[in-house]
Amino acid sequence: MTTIKTKTGAAALPLNTILEGDCIEAMNALPADSIDLIFADPPYNLQLKGDLHRPDNSKVDAVDDHWDQFDSFKVYDKFTRAWLKAAKRVLKPNGALWVIGSYHNVFRMGAELQNQGYWILNDVIWRKSNPMPNFRGKRFTNAHETLIWRQNPKVQNILSTMRLSRSSTKVFRCVRIG
Repeated sequence: MTTIKTKTGAAALPLNTILEGDCIEAMNALPADSIDLIFADPPYNLQLKGDLHRPDNSKVDAVDDHWDQFDSFKVYDKFTRAWLKAAKRVLKPNGALWVIGSYHNVFRMGAELQNQGYWILNDVIWRKSNPMPNFRGKRFTNAHETLIWRQNPKVQNILSTMRLSRSSTKVFRCVRIG
């Protein structure tokens, strides 16, 4: 696997390559209708105000990097609209998009997916085996993330090409390896 660091994206369609850089710029540099699958784990827009501490007062190493900082929901929504538009352009007509998020952002992304004409096939629950503890006891422990599976509405349902048993579940357990 090759990694290409880029500021303006890639000139041609690189195969078996991770493009590292601004996702919108990188996707905009790719040919239209060229990608089979996009798995996106966008910023969650946690909007943490200050440090987060455990009951023993030790600091939680939370996501507070610049890439997860947005001035407002309006700015976050503008970013979400832009990257989903870029993703839609590069996906092949029968391509798939998987987007993962938490309660902080998944509903905003789902609404924007529908606004842009995406067809949502499923939401899939990824159950965490080691969720962030409920430190203050004021809400339920967030022990899952949600994946949204989308396809082009003009294409035959991708499930028709897969064999799923009637008992197929959409709840998956995350197992730590190593």
